[in-house]
Amino acid sequence: MRIAVIALGKIGLPLAVQFAESGHDVVGVDVNPAVVDLVNRGIEPFPGEAQLQEKLSVVVPSGRLRATTDYADAVPDADAVVVVVPLFVDNDSWEPDFGWMDEATRSLGDHLTAGTLVSYETTLPVGTTRNRWKPLLEERSNLVEGADFDVVFSPERVLTGRVFADLRKYPKLVGGLNAAGAEKARAFYEAVLQFDDRPDLPRANGVWDLGSAEAAEMAKLAETTYRDVNIGLANQFALFADQVGVDVYQVIEACNSQPYSHIHRPGIAVGGHCIPVYPRLYLATDREADIVRTARLLNASMPARTVANAAGILGDLAGLRAVVLGAAYRGGVKETAFSGVFATVEALREHGASVLVHDPLYTDDELRAFGWEPFALGDAVDLAIVQADHADYKDLAPADLPGVRLLVDGRNTTDAARWAGTPRLVIGGGGVR
Repeated sequence: MRIAVIALGKIGLPLAVQFAESGHDVVGVDVNPAVVDLVNRGIEPFPGEAQLQEKLSVVVPSGRLRATTDYADAVPDADAVVVVVPLFVDNDSWEPDFGWMDEATRSLGDHLTAGTLVSYETTLPVGTTRNRWKPLLEERSNLVEGADFDVVFSPERVLTGRVFADLRKYPKLVGGLNAAGAEKARAFYEAVLQFDDRPDLPRANGVWDLGSAEAAEMAKLAETTYRDVNIGLANQFALFADQVGVDVYQVIEACNSQPYSHIHRPGIAVGGHCIPVYPRLYLATDREADIVRTARLLNASMPARTVANAAGILGDLAGLRAVVLGAAYRGGVKETAFSGVFATVEALREHGASVLVHDPLYTDDELRAFGWEPFALGDAVDLAIVQADHADYKDLAPADLPGVRLLVDGRNTTDAARWAGTPRLVIGGGGVR
């Protein structure tokens, strides 16, 4: 097949490589000429994706994958076009910003030819595929969906850093605007993906047709919103556990020993491209979902709550030297999308602290580019807050933070034994230990 992939980001590029590795001719489109140049040279444009460089070094020289900034070069006569353009959400209104996706869809429609399958993989509010993308593509192409071309929704379900493994592990969900389009999508994804055996699933791992684009859109939002709500519940339990002096981690471990309980872990922040964002996309069409809204607000408040708790313990943070350990939104991933570092730094500054940031994945210059003063382990500090559960922090000890008066472990990743004699607060740990 001839396949076009629109947007060569942290999901789109691995998808393009996967399709090419499966034996198809793939053209990737990206608005960033630097990304296009790197891909065409067989060089990964971003670090941290397992096997990406290795696979690029094969599929680019073989001619199976190339990149361009020109839709006219990639879209005409494609058997399938896969769209993975980012969708943003306004931080204040929580309304989706379709700007980039609208522009990409217009450009796609301008060059769309009959017989093409268009699959949107970007997470969307329910109804977007049918009510926004179908009419826009028809308007720009002068073609009719369901007769001249087909549109489906098929959500990405992978985590950056392990995309290729996740593509094999999880069923590929599809939902069409008509039965024929859904069947084309099933055949397409079966031709470009390979699946691991999953005897734990109720049916064979592979491509699962959910019956409609709306069902597939909701499935993606539901599985991610579930995680945010579950973490919100865990954080609520953790806040109460600290009030009554109970270790919530022991409580959660006990609860989850029974098969009907699956309580997640509490923490200082919920970050990344997915969990903080997709509940807001769900709320865009189900505005009465109070449980979802409450959980999202609670999770968003955790950095400020954590800093306020530290201020209460130390009496006052004004003039104190504080370090946030971890700029990344999660351990081992060099990505700051919706990371808790931003709200934590802001809250510390509001309390008058002098704030520094440390992250083993970032250089000092990269940290300064965010507007933060970098911190080196071994330098003196009054307060340290673990924001990301990097492996490097598991062995953190007071000697790494001379003069530290309080360690706040927002991820329960440090070793309590190493902190004997130095105040250490774990969110949900039952208070200072």
